[in-house]
Amino acid sequence: MQSWQDRRESKHVELTPGDSQTIQVPADGFRDGNMGDDKPLDSAEESLQIDILPQTYASSLLPLPSLQSLTNPRIETKNTWHRPDPSFTYLLSFFMLLTGIAWGIAYTTSVSATVRLTILFVFVHFLAVSLLVAAAAFFLVGRLLGPGIAGLPGRRRQQGLFTQAGEGEQLEFGYCFDVAIRAFFPVWVWLYVMQFILWPLIARDNWVSMFFGNTLYLVALGYYTVICFLGYNALPFLHHTELLLSPCFVYAILWFASLFGFNIAKHVGPLLITGAG
Repeated sequence: MQSWQDRRESKHVELTPGDSQTIQVPADGFRDGNMGDDKPLDSAEESLQIDILPQTYASSLLPLPSLQSLTNPRIETKNTWHRPDPSFTYLLSFFMLLTGIAWGIAYTTSVSATVRLTILFVFVHFLAVSLLVAAAAFFLVGRLLGPGIAGLPGRRRQQGLFTQAGEGEQLEFGYCFDVAIRAFFPVWVWLYVMQFILWPLIARDNWVSMFFGNTLYLVALGYYTVICFLGYNALPFLHHTELLLSPCFVYAILWFASLFGFNIAKHVGPLLITGAG
């Protein structure tokens, strides 16, 4: 059977008015199915392209890989640092929905309570908290770490909800929300998944259970803070963004103090299902 490459209609394009040399250009503008390359892809190159796809999707799911690589091209192509792609928000909302169903089945007594807990997880714990964190960052980070602040280098900039053409040095609310959404991923992993799995162990009245339960919260909050730092550190017009890591020292001190008798998981964990009824 004739391949689609053989069936494509070709046309001749003259290089110069006085030059009789011609090149074959298919009607679709490509040569042999490749952009500007007469040599078709061999099986190894095709396999390499296929192998890259899972890595690309994995990097979009896991917020740890450099957020700077996710944001730098945006200012060049669309004049904005914000990535108008809600797929990560939808995906994490779906994960929170599944988690809410699991928590509801395990720790509530009715279907209606499970539904309320699921709605609470998605719209309050995830979206509402992310909006609050993004709003706080939008109004505080730009004013405390942006140019023009006394004692910090740089020049004063404007700040608005949306970036206008030619205004690169501007903190956008959409970008702050992107950072907050991606930073929530480890919180979901450690406090909504791992805590749910390990709850029978970490809720016991012994020091080992207290150590592992408290460490869950330390890792989740520390991870959240580090990802927020990476997100804002990718913006070249913000200065001294390392100050955003300062809460990690507070977390470490509180974690160490809690090891002397306060089980965070046992006291804070039940608050996750508050409001389910």
